Amino acid sequence: MATSYDYTPLFRSSVGFDRLFNLLENAQRDRSTSDWPPYDIVKTGDDSYRISIAVAGFAEGDLDITFQTNLLTVIGKKQDSPSETYLHRGIAGRPFEHRFELADHVRVSGAGLSNGLLTIDLVREIPEALKPRKVSIDGSALGRPHTAPQIEDQSAA
Repeated sequence: MATSYDYTPLFRSSVGFDRLFNLLENAQRDRSTSDWPPYDIVKTGDDSYRISIAVAGFAEGDLDITFQTNLLTVIGKKQDSPSETYLHRGIAGRPFEHRFELADHVRVSGAGLSNGLLTIDLVREIPEALKPRKVSIDGSALGRPHTAPQIEDQSAA
């Protein structure tokens, strides 16, 4: 049973949260997509994350990772050999696509494939201009009265 939420009332009292509301609406819509293959998302540090996807049977050439402006897409398409005839096929090799919405300033720092696990490392790098800055207090201004500049008025005599 899918529940749909209407975020329209929130638009009346908020400014600049359009992207957040779009993310919530997309998350509701995309919930119907398959969660295969299974994956984990782990916070590995204060500003680092790792996505691990179980891709048993997929080779590096079968996987495509694309990162574009806050969206990470992982696509897997296994190339089957036409000469093989399966008597039983228990290892799923169907194509898949996973999309991950990333926060601002999060980028992919690396990816690897080992023992059937695709790992994608992410790091959040906040630009210097957006980092908090320490403001020094000028102690020499204490004890001096603060005088506001006055505007001279020329009155007609």
